[in-house]
Amino acid sequence: MPATLRDMPDEGLELVKSFEGIPDGDPSTVNVDAYLDPVGIWTIGWGHAIADHAGRWLRGPAAREQARAAYPGGITRAQAETLLRADLLDACRDVQRLVTVPLSDAQFGALVSFVFNLGAGSLLKSTLLKKLNAGDAAGAADQFLVWDKARVDGVLQPLPGLTRRRRAERALFLGENWRAAGGVRTVRGAVVLPLAERSIARRVEREQEAANTAPRRRAARGAVLATQDPLGLQLPAKPRRATAKRAKKRSEPTPA
Repeated sequence: MPATLRDMPDEGLELVKSFEGIPDGDPSTVNVDAYLDPVGIWTIGWGHAIADHAGRWLRGPAAREQARAAYPGGITRAQAETLLRADLLDACRDVQRLVTVPLSDAQFGALVSFVFNLGAGSLLKSTLLKKLNAGDAAGAADQFLVWDKARVDGVLQPLPGLTRRRRAERALFLGENWRAAGGVRTVRGAVVLPLAERSIARRVEREQEAANTAPRRRAARGAVLATQDPLGLQLPAKPRRATAKRAKKRSEPTPA
């Protein structure tokens, strides 16, 4: 019998929320509204991309009304968290599939954050996974820090936001204070976010994968997948994440 799908633990969820951020497309309203992210995709909540009825991401200023109509009146932060939990399910499934040793909630949450940001392909090829499955949890924890680089103008270099996220994930994995390790602080109970690393490369690759496989995967017009519309708003189906291709944008230096 297949193992029951494990949900993202609360501390892991808080870590993801801290680094994804939750911009509001219309601060004048009470709820959280859709906004245009840095790569031109309409998004709502903690990085939830909005798709049309054919499963294509809504892009650019011209799609503003269509994006807002998908979530009329915006959504509450509780609803945004529901969307994020649904978006994390693929990463939870990937971690369960790839890791062969028992994991604490903290370890599982750190790995799900890692996969959600970088893709299952990155974990699959990593020294982190090899050490973890071999029983070397301490060695695996240190490997989080290797994955803080992205290509900028064709050159692989560390990014401050990724460095903070990897430090936070390592600390969570070890059961330590991930907020302190990742530079996430609070003022009067409110989270003061570090520079958000919104997994932009991951989202672009998902869109490219969806476009390349559209004839085979595209949902029927108006179709809704249960895990993609957890708020019951009858939203269009969206493309699946391209976990195999996400790793091409951000990669770990070749393991020794």
